[in-house]
Amino acid sequence: MDRRQSLKALAVGTVSASLLLDACKTADKKAEVEVPKAEGPKAEGPDRYPAEVEHYKQVTSKTFFNEHEMATIAVLADIIIPKDEVSGSATDAKVPDFIEFIVKDMPDYQVPMRGGLRWLDVWSLKNFEKAFKDCSSEQQIQLVDQIAYPKKAKPDLAQGVAFFSLMRDLTATGFYTSEIGVKDVGYMGNQPNQWNGVPEDVLKQYNLAYTEKELKECVKYS
Repeated sequence: MDRRQSLKALAVGTVSASLLLDACKTADKKAEVEVPKAEGPKAEGPDRYPAEVEHYKQVTSKTFFNEHEMATIAVLADIIIPKDEVSGSATDAKVPDFIEFIVKDMPDYQVPMRGGLRWLDVWSLKNFEKAFKDCSSEQQIQLVDQIAYPKKAKPDLAQGVAFFSLMRDLTATGFYTSEIGVKDVGYMGNQPNQWNGVPEDVLKQYNLAYTEKELKECVKYS
């Protein structure tokens, strides 16, 4: 099973529950990865109470991550869920926007995420003398491989392991609750169908049969 299939299995089974589980600034304000301004979920809809709409407005009126942090999140998200022949990448699904929204809506994530991003840059500087987002793709994968597998990671990388696990959970949740992710899973929703009744071999298995009256009254599809 490849990485996308593994994440898909997590998303279908448990990833929505991950959001229920329960600092630093960088001088670099320039990002080489263009990331659109986070918008989060839409506030409109008949199912939204006035208090919910007001909360949404408060959350989206503020910005938490700076451009450098958002660029780093975008790189990490696309490492976790890259574009393939089936669907787009995490950034195509606006996962960085989702994460920006989540940390403002659920502030308990702010310190772990910002601290983790800072840890990653420090670790990257020690290894390659560059911030993580400025490393080559090969260097980025080399760093990620050291923290992506908790059972294999060195004890002194525990903070990085915890951060990447959180980042992976948020990325999978954001992706598989997006339109792109839902299509990637193959979820079709409620679909109209045509049913000709219980198959004859199944009826025989249980010594059952339709009556002549039932067969005449039932609609049959070819």
